[in-house]
Amino acid sequence: MLQIPTNENRDVKEAPEEKKHPGIIVDVKQWSFIKKKYRMTNRELQVAILICRDFENDRIAQLLNIGPTTVKTHLRNIYRKTHVRKKLSLLLRFVEDIKEANITPVPVSAVKSNEPQPTPSTSTIKNQ
Repeated sequence: MLQIPTNENRDVKEAPEEKKHPGIIVDVKQWSFIKKKYRMTNRELQVAILICRDFENDRIAQLLNIGPTTVKTHLRNIYRKTHVRKKLSLLLRFVEDIKEANITPVPVSAVKSNEPQPTPSTSTIKNQ
């Protein structure tokens, strides 16, 4: 089972002052699709999620308790699997894939206003 880092489930701790965008891909189904399509490991998926949320490599290393060179290795593997060379190209590839697969996220209006909004880091994906 993979814990995707979120604001609700803080397996990956974020500093309170850190206000990062929750990401364009916000639904567990979407991330599960990306993981399966590119045969990513759990850690590669965590790195990809944080990259798509605009975190720098050094911060990802801190959040995941791994070395900066390990983050680079995961990122290099993700680039190889997705056939891209840059972080922006990676995000665009994921968005295009999700759009083509017609996987829509749960609309924000479907979530009760008094409950915290789900983000990619709060969800759990089962290994498949």
